[in-house]
Amino acid sequence: MIDIHMFSSADKVAGQGVGAVYTELLDLLDKYCPGEFRISINQYSASAISHYHTIDPAFYASTFSKRRGRKIGYVHFLPDTLDQSLRLPGIARWSLDKYVIAFYKRMDTLVVVNPNFIPKLAAYGIDPKKVTYIPNFVSRETFYPAPTAEKAHLRQQYGLRPDDFVVFGAGQVQDRKGVDDFIALAKRNPDMRFIWAGGFSFGMITNGYDHLKSAVANAPDNLTFTGIVPREDMVDYYNIADVFLLPSYEELFPMAVLEAFSTETPVMVRDLALYDEIIAPFAVMAADVNAMDQKLHELRADPAALAHYAERSQAAAATYSEARLARVWEHFYRTQAALGAGQ
Repeated sequence: MIDIHMFSSADKVAGQGVGAVYTELLDLLDKYCPGEFRISINQYSASAISHYHTIDPAFYASTFSKRRGRKIGYVHFLPDTLDQSLRLPGIARWSLDKYVIAFYKRMDTLVVVNPNFIPKLAAYGIDPKKVTYIPNFVSRETFYPAPTAEKAHLRQQYGLRPDDFVVFGAGQVQDRKGVDDFIALAKRNPDMRFIWAGGFSFGMITNGYDHLKSAVANAPDNLTFTGIVPREDMVDYYNIADVFLLPSYEELFPMAVLEAFSTETPVMVRDLALYDEIIAPFAVMAADVNAMDQKLHELRADPAALAHYAERSQAAAATYSEARLARVWEHFYRTQAALGAGQ
């Protein structure tokens, strides 16, 4: 049995994807690899593998101990991502950017959830040979397509009419997520219902906090901001939606998109190069708010198109299934343990 120490504080901040990725991985290892790995959480005893999910200073200090074994870092963001998410003074932003890369360079191996980030890490001086691509995934037991009758009941429960065309978005309320465009679409389409699940997870340092706080408070009548929703309740929102729309400008591999795929909800995202290999084959791609508006109208008018993208979501859910990725993670950890033993 291989000892793996997980280091994470991701569950301390609600409503962020890093915590969802961490929880999903722990559940996957427990479900598919019982007896294969001995998992410890935030413990500093000796281990064959130390897997760092967050970049806490205490975790960074621990990387200098020989007891850590093979050090694996999960790349959930780059300095560019943080710069677009958090509003920090210049010196604080510069220091955080330097720290993030210093943390990654302490690792023996990095795991990225999007292959697009391998050359970006190389630009920071990190050897691409030290980077492994393993995509995100979600559990079909947690995120599942509800039967038609249950969807109708959920719509009634959430105050929706059977014939409402519902556009659902999710994520932290910040500039990077394209929330302004989501609001603009709601204003353009008063005959559609828009719902956004998520809040200001990082409070006043969130990029765009001031104007978005006002925009949320003054949202049009057909737009609901739910605030942060417990993860176990998110499945309801995907199942009442006709379309899941994520208008983000910058992502790695958004968990919300995987959750929508898993519920077989049609997905629309902004047309970004970083989605080319992982999401574009399965989703509606729209360049800007005008294209999003046009394609929402096209989908509402064409049930066959909606059905097609529901099928594409089903295909994506199979591609990123936890059963397949359980085998990938098992092989990865065994390989890393062998490399650590040979050091």
